[in-house]
Amino acid sequence: MNINAKTLVPPAMVKQLESVGIMAVLVVDDAQDAVPLARLLIENGIRGMELTLRTSAAFEALEMIRHAVPEMFAGVGTVLTTEQVLAAKLHGSAFGVAPGYNSDVVAAASAAGLPFAPGVATPSEIEGAFNQGCQILKFFHAEGMGGAKYLQAINAPYKHLGLRYIPLGGLGAHNLRDYLALPEVVAIGGSWIAPQAMIKAKDWTAIARNAKEASSIFEEVRGES
Repeated sequence: MNINAKTLVPPAMVKQLESVGIMAVLVVDDAQDAVPLARLLIENGIRGMELTLRTSAAFEALEMIRHAVPEMFAGVGTVLTTEQVLAAKLHGSAFGVAPGYNSDVVAAASAAGLPFAPGVATPSEIEGAFNQGCQILKFFHAEGMGGAKYLQAINAPYKHLGLRYIPLGGLGAHNLRDYLALPEVVAIGGSWIAPQAMIKAKDWTAIARNAKEASSIFEEVRGES
């Protein structure tokens, strides 16, 4: 299979992911927090976010960010059903990601034209996703599965395919450099930047500090701004 024959993430978006580099992974309980949060992240160097579909506020938050902070590269995560795929497309999500690989959800994303990255952690999942046109994959749970060394090892048989990964799970300032140093990593997902409790408490100072630190590490390793 030619990797360019069928793809769920267009080349222009792959470039955008590379440029953004770090995606803040967010659980938003109150949609009114969405715009201040998005603006704060951008001010501190984080230009991408994944709004997880774990609360009823997620889609409303997405629409508010799209209209008020259009420079934010905003999509949705924890996409578990075909219905959520259609809702993500309807609400204008830039992309969708999932913690695991579900062939029905991938097929729905392909049919809807929603750029999508399923979660993978094993060779079988990588091959299944690749054969459905996925060349951008979420590596989850990154640290639980063995970290950057495991990702490098598991991708070795597929290196010629040009697959790229978004690691998520257990990442933070302490190990961010290890992942960003890998060429197969297109971007990373960070739930530590703005944890749910910090958002609920409106602890903008702590979130700004985390975002700035992550952005600085990204610039250090990859020379991006």
